[in-house]
This record gives sequence, C-alpha cells and structure tokens, in this order.
Amino acid sequence: MSATAVVSNRGSARWTRGHPWIFASDVVARPEADPGVVRVTDPAGRPIGWALWSPSSEIAVRMLTRDGDDAPDAAWLARQVASAVARRAPLESVANAYRLVHGEGDGLPSFVADRYDRWIVVQLLSAGMDAWTEAAVAALRAAAPWCEGILARHDVPVRTKEKLPQRVALLWGDVPREVEVVEHGVRYLAAPWDGQKTGAFLDQREHRVLVGGLARGRGLDCFAYHGSFALHMARRCTEVLALDVSAPALERAAANAARNGIGNVVPVVADAFEELKRRERARERFETIVVDPPAFAKSKAALADAMRGYHEVNLRAMRLLAPGGTLFTASCSFHLRKPEFLGMLEGAAKDSGRRLVLRALTAQGLDHPELLTVPETGYLKGAVVVAED
Repeated sequence: MSATAVVSNRGSARWTRGHPWIFASDVVARPEADPGVVRVTDPAGRPIGWALWSPSSEIAVRMLTRDGDDAPDAAWLARQVASAVARRAPLESVANAYRLVHGEGDGLPSFVADRYDRWIVVQLLSAGMDAWTEAAVAALRAAAPWCEGILARHDVPVRTKEKLPQRVALLWGDVPREVEVVEHGVRYLAAPWDGQKTGAFLDQREHRVLVGGLARGRGLDCFAYHGSFALHMARRCTEVLALDVSAPALERAAANAARNGIGNVVPVVADAFEELKRRERARERFETIVVDPPAFAKSKAALADAMRGYHEVNLRAMRLLAPGGTLFTASCSFHLRKPEFLGMLEGAAKDSGRRLVLRALTAQGLDHPELLTVPETGYLKGAVVVAED
C-alpha cells in the first residue's frame, strides 16, 4: 500500500485549476514516508493523483499525474523526459546548448536539465525529485544517446529549503570544465562546473538572435557579462561597447570575441548606472542598445527598490538612443510581472522626454515553456523599443 497525503479542498482545487504545487499548510494528513512519490487524496478520500513528497518543504506536494491508480515510476519518468527532449528537436539545427527539461513547464516539477553540446547539467531542486536521482540519470541517458556525461549543479540555495545539501557532483560519465556553445553561428564558452546558472544564460538565446537581426550602427551592451549579446550585435554594428562592472567577465567576453574573429567589441569596465549617466552628459548616442540586468528583485520584498533600478537604467538607455535607434530591454525577475514591467517602461519613456514606440513584447523560447496556469514557469520578459524622434 502506497503512502498517502491527504490535502485540503483548497489544495485539491489548486491542482484542478492546473497548478501542481500544494503547500504544507494544505496537507491535512501527512504520509509516513521518506521523500519520493506518494498518492494524494482530498479530505473525502477521493484520489486526485500522484505527487512528489517533500516533508521539510513549504511546497510539500508537487503533483505529477491525475491518475489515481498507477504510481509514476522510473518508466513513467523516462517517458516524460523523452517527450520533453523530443519537443526541443527544432533547436538542434541552430544551437548545441539549450534547456532539455524545464521543471513544471514540462510536467516534471523541480527537474531542470540543460544541454551543453555532448553533456548535460541537471538540477533536482526538491527532496521528492532528488530521491529519483538514479532514475533521472537513466532517463536522460535514454533520451539523449549523444550524451557523454551528466553533472549535478546542486549549488543553489533553494535546496536548503528542502533539507538537501548544496553540491556540484558528477553523476555519470565525464563533463569538461569548459564547453564551446554554438548558437546561430556565434560561438562562446560555457562553464558547466562553476559558471552562472548551469554554465551560461541559455534562456536569452532567442533574444540574442532577435537583437542580432535588428542591430546597426554603434551598439551598447549593458550588463554584458561574457558578451553574448555583444557578439550577435557585432556582426551588424560598426562598434559595440560591452559594459560590465566585472573585469574578469569582460576578459571572457574579449576571448569570446576573438573566438569568433570579431574585432569591434570594446570592453568597458564600469558600473552601468554611473556609466550611462556619464555618457548621457557627454551627449553620446547609440543606434542599438541592450539592457539585460541581473534579477534586481530576488524576492517580493525587494520589488519596490528593484522597480526604481529598472526605471533608472531604462530611462538612461532611452536618452542615449539615437533617432531611429532600437533598445532591447529585459527582466529576469519573476517578481516583476509582465504588467509591472510594461508599466515601468511607460514611466521611463515619459521621464525620458523622447518619442518611443513599443515594437514587440517578448517571452521565453521553445526550451523554456511557460504554462499559463503556472506563472512560476515564466520569469523572463523583454521589449523592443524604437526612438522616433
């Protein structure tokens, strides 16, 4: 007999509406079970499905299926992973690095897997999913026969909420310290063992391609990091200033430019806020600007300060746009939702004194599916703005 979690009517209704998370406060009878898969019923004993059980987490139950009879097992997990990998097939012809499994977006809560050429970096972010580590590795190997190694990037704070250790560990095969990523003809190095996120910012891939097609004239890439936007811009711009506060990051950006035979990317080590003000005072102009800052709002409590930061940096960028120039601006802060993001841009545009036209609102790519019923699957949003004066 499988262990059973009984959840409140409110928790059951949440799953009925399409959201897989049921919080600990809505678990009215806890299963006597270690982390793993449990049966879930409502207070009347009616089965609502099977879920991952995380006894120490605020998100105690993460629903997997609506089937009240058959418990998800390793074979079920393998089918789910195979389906997620198959959905990414169109990306194989344009990139060798992209997300293979996007957690709840692929029906696999707390399971993230990213491809870097012939290697995979995985994050199992809940105790329930962590208990499936061996099955997850087997599922990825079966769905990706090209894979030569699987690395766990479990060095993320969210695992502490699950009473799980933070660590970086090789799960199978071998994974190099650096991997050359190729996306739409642009090459750069990712660092699976110690780079940002799982090794690189894969979620901005389609935005980089978009900006590369719009770029012209003099370009400015704010918060450039390793220069991924700048590399795409440089193919059409006369010059691109890659601006970042980190000198080591810009050293990698320069190396990536050299890797592509690009000689018109100019690293600028400076604080973006101060440097944009300085260049505004100098009356400089740029035909193409990218503003892609780190997540200013890492929590709901930080949103007010974050909004001021987003407003300020976008205001300065808008004032630096040449007439007819294009600004691409983005936010990866989940707590800054789409309506607030657009409102922030409207406010910055009003304060800029410029005539600015919104040309496009953008979201996540094919490999980062955003479910409408699970807002947590979507965090990245962007906008293309053109100066008409």
